[in-house]
Amino acid sequence: MHTVVVGTSGVTASDVLAVARGGARIELSEEAVAALAAARGIVEALAAKPEPVYGVSTGFGALATRHISQELRAQLQRNIVRSHAAGMGPRVEREVVRALMFLRLKTVCSGHTGVRPEVAQTMADVLNAGITPVVHEYGSLGCSGDLAPLSHCALTLMGEGDAEGPDGVVRAAGELLAEHGIEPVELREKEGLALLNGTDGMLGMLVMALADLDMLYKSADITAALSLEALLGTDKVLAPELHAIRPHPGQGASAANMLAVLQGSELTGHHQDDAPRVQDAYSVRCAPQVAGAGRDTMAHARLVAERELASAVDNPVVLPDGRVESNGNFHGAPVAYVLDFLAIAVADLASIAERRTDRLLDKNRSHGLPPFLADDAGVDSGLMIAQYTQAALVSELKRLAVPASADSIPSSAMQEDHVSMGWSAARKLRTAVDNLTRVLAVELYAASRAVELREGLSPAPATQAAISAVRKAGVEGPGPDRFLAPDLAAADVFVREGRLVSAVEAVTGPLL
Repeated sequence: MHTVVVGTSGVTASDVLAVARGGARIELSEEAVAALAAARGIVEALAAKPEPVYGVSTGFGALATRHISQELRAQLQRNIVRSHAAGMGPRVEREVVRALMFLRLKTVCSGHTGVRPEVAQTMADVLNAGITPVVHEYGSLGCSGDLAPLSHCALTLMGEGDAEGPDGVVRAAGELLAEHGIEPVELREKEGLALLNGTDGMLGMLVMALADLDMLYKSADITAALSLEALLGTDKVLAPELHAIRPHPGQGASAANMLAVLQGSELTGHHQDDAPRVQDAYSVRCAPQVAGAGRDTMAHARLVAERELASAVDNPVVLPDGRVESNGNFHGAPVAYVLDFLAIAVADLASIAERRTDRLLDKNRSHGLPPFLADDAGVDSGLMIAQYTQAALVSELKRLAVPASADSIPSSAMQEDHVSMGWSAARKLRTAVDNLTRVLAVELYAASRAVELREGLSPAPATQAAISAVRKAGVEGPGPDRFLAPDLAAADVFVREGRLVSAVEAVTGPLL
């Protein structure tokens, strides 16, 4: 099994994906253990002094003015975890919780939190055992980090609350720890607070969304190329010299992908022989510009994610010179903004895909295709309602594009009077990515059927490979009306699992 070694300088996106989705094992580097021990020594020295230090010998948030005596400090740390584990609603997905815990461990291992090495090792042991704390949908405002979600994870480390075992069954966390020989932690000064203060949930969801969108943007280039081909559009607008004079990198990459997919097609450009159609509609002609803008948005989001993956987010933090200082690095604004930005790009990519699908189904705009791609129009309705479903998904995506980070709701008796709502931005982006996959699946279903209805002209080898692969996946081609939902579901899985991209890349080589 793949092993990820956590040191003091952060982790990579591939590390997050390996742990969250691949079940990779985690080890702590010797450097990390030494840094943990050194920082803990600083915290223990401060804890022994009479002067109050936030998070070490005081209460939290609006209660930070109270000095806590030594005999109550273990109780203080337990209490912050128990009281903050106040999430509600449906359970969060296993991969999100694993990413959340792993990224918290990343910060703990930085040597800036003051947590003991044994606490960090317990976090790794829980992940390695396949134990996943039960975390709920609602509870994070994205400032002071993802407090409630992280608290539910910390509760599991204490042997309290519920968790899912490696068999997928939810049980008492204490029982699961005992079965795997893991001792519950007894939290000491600052440790409870250090386990809760981070942007780890929203960051983990950003990393996974970027991985999914990298595949989906390639898929969108393929479905756009299929639609262009089915509409007898021209590929001249994809020429590299046209995109070189407007040098947005994403636009150039999308155009290059579409051109590679259409290489060798007999369907492109024929409209200029049969009808005086000088230009294709925007949804066809401007596909690289829209998808490219989304790609450039992803590039910015990836830069923010890389910076955050290299960060140590906690409050207070232990500095190399021995100071323990309060700060505002837990505020989720940098991550929240790009999560919202991606949701906007996703909505627009889905919107342009839906417009191409609608054009394929309209006999007045499809350049010779039958109405709704039906076998016997009137007796058959064809793909009419498949487009309705696609339109409903796009409408939902537009609502999901409304920024969560534009909102703020004060909390903690006005001590935490401005919050990022980054967790909410991440949760709606996950839904948006799911819906984009479905939208592209509908375009694939319609465009592949339309290409097959263009008798006498051969599609490009790459698009033919895509059509052949999707047919083998159980998505049927043209014919009389049938129960459509299973076909659409199969097309969804085909796109979601990356098989559309794989089928095309087997012909074109790696897409950009």
